[in-house]
Amino acid sequence: MLHEYLRLAWTTIRHRKLRSWLTIVGIVIGIASIISLLTLSQSLQGTVEKQFESFGEKRILISAKGFQSPGTASLSLTTDDMEALETIGGIDYFVPNLFRGAEVVYKDEISFTTIHGLPAEDLEKFYVDTDSGLSDGRFMRDGETNVAVVGSRVAIGMFGKEVRTGNKITINHQEFKVVGILEEMGNQQDDNAIMIPLETERELFNEPERIDVIIAQVHTVEDVPELQKEIEERLEESRGDTNFQVLTASQILKQIGNILGIMQIVLVGIAAISILVGTIGIMKAIGARNSDIIKLFIVEAGIIGLIGGILGTALGSGIALVVGPLSKNAGFTINVTLDPVIIFFGLFFAAGIGILAGILPAYQASRLKPVDALRYE
Repeated sequence: MLHEYLRLAWTTIRHRKLRSWLTIVGIVIGIASIISLLTLSQSLQGTVEKQFESFGEKRILISAKGFQSPGTASLSLTTDDMEALETIGGIDYFVPNLFRGAEVVYKDEISFTTIHGLPAEDLEKFYVDTDSGLSDGRFMRDGETNVAVVGSRVAIGMFGKEVRTGNKITINHQEFKVVGILEEMGNQQDDNAIMIPLETERELFNEPERIDVIIAQVHTVEDVPELQKEIEERLEESRGDTNFQVLTASQILKQIGNILGIMQIVLVGIAAISILVGTIGIMKAIGARNSDIIKLFIVEAGIIGLIGGILGTALGSGIALVVGPLSKNAGFTINVTLDPVIIFFGLFFAAGIGILAGILPAYQASRLKPVDALRYE
């Protein structure tokens, strides 16, 4: 019996090609939107989680309250804050960071990027602890001044010609020798960055006391909560205010996860509008006053939904796979992976929507008298 329903439903869809395919297109757009958005947002979340795993569970990030990223306006930390923290036990080392946007010139070509001022001491260990390092050259050494370590995109991509170790670049009209090139990190902030000695940055940008971020490397993971609290108490006592924030990698990751979760809900909600349009199209395409029996209506609606789901899932997955590599050109690499759960969700969701959209017309058709049904044939 089911085979007969399927045959009749398919015959009806073929005879109403224009209306059927217009309806399918509506479903394809909706399902493709949902699949691509869910896949990309899930992949983005996975990429961010992976990066924060490399950041390290034993690290604590200290910044002024309201700090978001380089260039964000906020109150700053100072060298006094750094001095207040240096006597805390249980921490392997602190890495203060001062960053500014600046003009960079290489072989008469001008670009703009973020310059990070970092202390040479413990810098190599800092990167080793994040499972990253240099693709060429070496790190800065104590006592050096006009030297720089550049990100992977600074070396290849920022200028027309490749920047190599030993080359000279000019930052704010001051010449620096490139001594090292970082491995690709997969995000714009690191790959487009240039690092110079902290004291040199202070002179270059006339910032004798400011610190934007301090990263503390804790000796053991178990000590992180206790040391986080101690850092907060020490800074509040030293500064006489609470205009700062002390965050662990897990806290930052949780905040980002909440933001991405809200984004997923909003984006899927927008894409669902297309599904609603497709649902209305199904109700019209199967013709509530032209069918014969309730099961035929439901099967026909389910087939239309499933066809749209298959095409939409394929299209959405393809879009996500294309956007992944393209994100690298924007300076942030999203490692896109297709989740079978999302794919099956798209298929069953489309078929389910089709069936639900067919129930009301099927019910109406089942109540028509034959003479009324023939009147509209």
